[in-house]
Amino acid sequence: QVRMVESGGGLVQAGGSLRLSCAASGSIFSVNAMDWYRQAPGKQRELVARITSGVNTNYGDSVKGRFTISRDNAKNTVYLQMNSLKPEDTAVYYCHAIIKLDPAVPNLYSYWGQGTQVTVSS
Repeated sequence: QVRMVESGGGLVQAGGSLRLSCAASGSIFSVNAMDWYRQAPGKQRELVARITSGVNTNYGDSVKGRFTISRDNAKNTVYLQMNSLKPEDTAVYYCHAIIKLDPAVPNLYSYWGQGTQVTVSS
């Protein structure tokens, strides 16, 4: 069983910063890509940022230059540093990971966090 536990959401004024964390725990052999998605009311879930196991990163156009994704492989944890926040960044943020459970089995599995609310006031 794998758990993805997020923390760090909250209420912040426009121009402020927040840092999200997401730790994967359980029977994990290795963690491949780790991502942050977000979903605002009435909108589809969108990719915010992705980091591979080789620490290559890519970002959604709306957050480039403001958000930074990083990871600590020893802790199976991914972070999202969000700076210069805007009201349009308000959403529920979800972490996601592709995880290999068994070294003898090639299957990869997708896991999601429970979501954390980020609210940016104007």
